[in-house]
Amino acid sequence: VPKQKQAMEGGKPTLPLVYQAVQALYHDPDPAGKERASVWLGELQRSMYAWEISDQLLQMKQDVESCYFAAQTMKMKIQTSFYELPPETHTALRDSLLSHIQNLKDLSPIIVTQLALAIADLALQMASWKGCVHTLIEKYSNDVSSMPFLIEILTVLPEEVHSRSLRIGANRRSEIIEDLAYYSTTVVTLLVTCAEKSGHDEKMLIKVFRCLGSWFNLGVLDNNFMANNQLLMILFQVLQRDETSTNLHEAASDCVCSALYAIENVAVHMSLAMQLFQGVLSLETAYHMAVAREDLDKVLNYCRIFTELCETFLEMTVRTPGQGMGDLRILELLLICAGHPQYEVVEISFNFWYRLGEHLYKMNDPAIHRVFKPYIQRLLHSLARHCQLDPDHEGVPEDTDDFGEFRMRVSDLVKDVIFLVGSMECFSQLYSTLKEGNPPWEVTEAVLFIMASIAKSIDPENNPTLTEVLEQVVLLPETVHLAVRYTSIELVGEMSEVIDRNPCMLDPVLNFLMKGLREKPLASVAAKAIHNICSVCRDHMAQHFQGLLNIARLLDSFALSTEAAVGLLKGTALVLARLPLEKIAECLNDLCAVQVMALRKLLAQDSSSGKSSDPTVWLDRLAVIFRHTNPIVENGQTHPCQTVIQEIWPVMSETLNAHQNDNRIVERCCRCLRFAVRCVGKGSACLLQPLVTQMVSVYQVYPHSCFLYLGSILVDEYGMEEGCRQGLLDMLQALCMPTFQLLEQPNGLRNHPDTVDDLFRLATRFVQRSPVTLLNSSIIVHIIQCAIASTTLDHRDANCSVMKFIRDLIHTGVTNDHEDDFEARKGLIGQVMEQHGQQLVTQLINTCCFCLPPYTLPDVAEVLWEIMVFDRPTFCRWLETALKGLPKETAGGAVTVTHKQLTDFHKQVTSAEECKQVCWAIREFTRLYR
Repeated sequence: VPKQKQAMEGGKPTLPLVYQAVQALYHDPDPAGKERASVWLGELQRSMYAWEISDQLLQMKQDVESCYFAAQTMKMKIQTSFYELPPETHTALRDSLLSHIQNLKDLSPIIVTQLALAIADLALQMASWKGCVHTLIEKYSNDVSSMPFLIEILTVLPEEVHSRSLRIGANRRSEIIEDLAYYSTTVVTLLVTCAEKSGHDEKMLIKVFRCLGSWFNLGVLDNNFMANNQLLMILFQVLQRDETSTNLHEAASDCVCSALYAIENVAVHMSLAMQLFQGVLSLETAYHMAVAREDLDKVLNYCRIFTELCETFLEMTVRTPGQGMGDLRILELLLICAGHPQYEVVEISFNFWYRLGEHLYKMNDPAIHRVFKPYIQRLLHSLARHCQLDPDHEGVPEDTDDFGEFRMRVSDLVKDVIFLVGSMECFSQLYSTLKEGNPPWEVTEAVLFIMASIAKSIDPENNPTLTEVLEQVVLLPETVHLAVRYTSIELVGEMSEVIDRNPCMLDPVLNFLMKGLREKPLASVAAKAIHNICSVCRDHMAQHFQGLLNIARLLDSFALSTEAAVGLLKGTALVLARLPLEKIAECLNDLCAVQVMALRKLLAQDSSSGKSSDPTVWLDRLAVIFRHTNPIVENGQTHPCQTVIQEIWPVMSETLNAHQNDNRIVERCCRCLRFAVRCVGKGSACLLQPLVTQMVSVYQVYPHSCFLYLGSILVDEYGMEEGCRQGLLDMLQALCMPTFQLLEQPNGLRNHPDTVDDLFRLATRFVQRSPVTLLNSSIIVHIIQCAIASTTLDHRDANCSVMKFIRDLIHTGVTNDHEDDFEARKGLIGQVMEQHGQQLVTQLINTCCFCLPPYTLPDVAEVLWEIMVFDRPTFCRWLETALKGLPKETAGGAVTVTHKQLTDFHKQVTSAEECKQVCWAIREFTRLYR
């Protein structure tokens, strides 16, 4: 439980002072004044005084701003600091909030919403407020003027049941859901009355639909009661009426989508499912009417509804296509939407088509595939049409605007559903439309785009059509539209497998791509295609290495994006690695020379001008060369890259020194060095001493976490070498001191998750490579204490590193790998557990319940499992102690965990036969605290 925030210095602020700060927040023309007011009000919200002050501001009802601030503060306090209030004040708080919402109902709807949320959050936490829905309806339903805020409370109440910020726990949540289900028919009956009385009051009807949707989303409405309910009829009438306004149409659509989502398990909700099915099918005419009126908002709403219908009935459609609820008319609705000229309409249905493809792929039933094939063919036809650029489009296709992103999504979807039509059949059909007709350029470009999406999924063996396509594409004249040339280059890049099987095509293809590389708009896409071909045709490309080297030397004379330039160098490095060993050193030297010269030039410029130039482009290029130059070196042979890397070290070292205060550049230096070390492995031994010395000395002044990461690479490469272990341990100890100082600052762990991540990567590498060296050192106690403190950190990478370190550490004492040092390791881990075991188990259990999101639990389970495997009887005692320390009820007086739930969890964990049983038990148990 978070500690109570210290009261604001100097006691409770006066109301005029608070009011003045709120005014400054909204109206101060000076941004610095606004910022000061915001910080001060934030402090106030965290203090104990916030309860009383917001209550008084709401009573004063001075203006919208002060009331909004007060209402929002109330909601926030109830959500996050409810424990601050003694239980005897809960009833008074409830009565006060209800009186505020009554008094302020006409001031502003946003204030009503904040107060409604405050009341809902209070009701969910206040166990003594029984049957809150019933009391609210009884108190306010007969007063027309109270109706809007009553419905607002009834709308947000079901929405807040699963709110992450409340942490009411699974027991209380089940109790509330049961309670809400019991009163749900009362709520729906109230909504029917409202809808019937609303007449032409559209705002009221929107509120009714929002509220109904909220109860559908919670999944508590009775299926049979709803199937025959008047409200359902009203919903579909609103959606069928041509004159329905945009806002009301959207609210009704949202509500139908919620209803469809709620009956996902169709078999259980058969009567409601039938009504919704028929209701949605009846909207086809209304859809056509909206198209005729060019009302895009309504068209998008109908398409959402049709898509949700298909998602809900997906299982039925796939299991029994064309029968009963597997009615294929629902797919017709989606294909009608796919025919709409605006691509935003068809895009809504993409997720459904993905899922349909996935289901059919898993079923693998040719007879059922045949049923769906014509639908997918029609879909692909529509998609190809939607991918067409405007006939008056100039230049290459944009891939970063909305339409470019849409085309990327089309490409992904086509790849996922093409198996139903057959890649080759589709590819041939597309090609024949180009071969036999003479379509306009925008049709040609779209067809080539779809062909590029599926080229890789076709078997390239002995495939004359693919070879023919390749032959024709590289003969395209330079006079065709630029976009057609752009996409044909993309297609060639996707056909690298075909080129690998037909090496005679390599020369014409490279000539074609070189033309593109020389033209600014086509350069980057041509570079990407060359990179693809280098990756797939590494052996065939070896004879063209000189050509690649020439391109690399003149890289900056081509108009390439950074990414494309790096890709070209990657392709070149991949081919370089296939050359004879004796040629590699010389060629690598050539390849690196350009980048090294550039770095030297920058260093000389900077020292004479006193300015600082950015070397990252060159560092990234060197990094990609080292990363992908991985020749096969036999034992005893000297690595061909070793001398090159030794020669490059001085300029790397100087660059690192020159930019040591700039985290971004230091990170790129370290990345480059990491790949250099990985490239030659043990061959980088002569760099070890100077590199470690420089890392440690810069780290004392500028603790960039990438040095810790680079340290972990060095430990990985050299940690098994007896002669290097002490030096690496000295490095670890030297790096740990500034690291601990950084992490011990207030909020140090939260503010430096990268440092936590990299520190424990380094420590884990030590555990893997030389555990006894680490366990015998004086630093290990501090590392373990830091790890225990860091388990609370809710940061994906950092948390994963911490858990892996603790798991691997204990594991070294568990696995008898028949190494000489096993007994020593076991004894040392025994001492660690004796010292830290109870603290670690207690911390992990608390962390799971109060700090960490569910996705981290498998990592925690692995740590607990290792502790248990190491010493089960002691672990049972530690776990029991940890569980006894957990709170048993909430601030609102609800039971969080029963005695039986505690003993069941203890038994499930301690009797587990494998780690995943521990994980399941933790998942279930921590729900009690969420």
